[in-house]
Amino acid sequence: MRIDFADLRLFLAIVEAGSITGGAAQSHLALASASERLRRIETDAGVALLERHARGVAPTEAGAAFAHHARLLLQQHGVLDDELRGFAEGVRGTLHLYANTAALAGYLPRRLARWLADRPRLDVGLKERTSTEIVALVSAGLAEAGIVSDAVPAPGMQLQPVAQDHLVLLVASGHWLPASAPVRFGDVLDESFVGLESGSALQAHVHEQARTLGRALSPRIRMKSFDGLCEMVAHGIGIAVLPRQAARRYRRRGDVRTVPLADAWARRRLALCYREWHRLSPAMRSLLLHLGAMPGVESQ
Repeated sequence: MRIDFADLRLFLAIVEAGSITGGAAQSHLALASASERLRRIETDAGVALLERHARGVAPTEAGAAFAHHARLLLQQHGVLDDELRGFAEGVRGTLHLYANTAALAGYLPRRLARWLADRPRLDVGLKERTSTEIVALVSAGLAEAGIVSDAVPAPGMQLQPVAQDHLVLLVASGHWLPASAPVRFGDVLDESFVGLESGSALQAHVHEQARTLGRALSPRIRMKSFDGLCEMVAHGIGIAVLPRQAARRYRRRGDVRTVPLADAWARRRLALCYREWHRLSPAMRSLLLHLGAMPGVESQ
């Protein structure tokens, strides 16, 4: 049968009104147009769907079955329409967001939680990568957007800083390094280090800076979290590099303290990274606006 949803609505309107005239009026159709549509429906069905009588019309047994399935189809169509609208409006589906270690550990959780709480049908897939990797993915069109360090080159990208993300050294409270004077990373490479596990974007970044200085960093132990890393530092196992925002939480314990890094690569900001605003999905645009994006403001 070649029947569209308008035909189904018309047939149900006629059944509910008990007359073709009443059904046509409910459907905002001229009587002649409604009658022609009804004739085509019954021709396609190959069976009479309505009984005509002096007081109007009533569904035949076949017509009652047709009306039942018409209601189910229209109901299911409404459900489908709602779901697709949810995807189109960015309140349903799965959003993939790439972020470096610092963003995942300190910046994102609270901000993302508030935004996600208002969208119960939307899921977010967080993926940790180095800032350089994220820029490459976004540039190649393999990722919509990400949160990166603004210290990485990002030609052709939009980089919009949203938070400070300076890196510092975390040392035991009795360590010989001065408490406030910045030190250069190259001056502490002979120290024992504690690192994050392989795959950490931050740890990969720190290793790259050591290689730039012609050194290979070999942490005594690698931990899965900043909590574990801090515990090792507190017991004098080694020193560590981590974001200042994260380090502040552990500094209150009294058995660790922070030392500023003087290197330019350590004085960085977290930035939203994307190519073209109008190409982002509705959900991604909504999230980036929540995080502080300023569409139309040119950046790097």
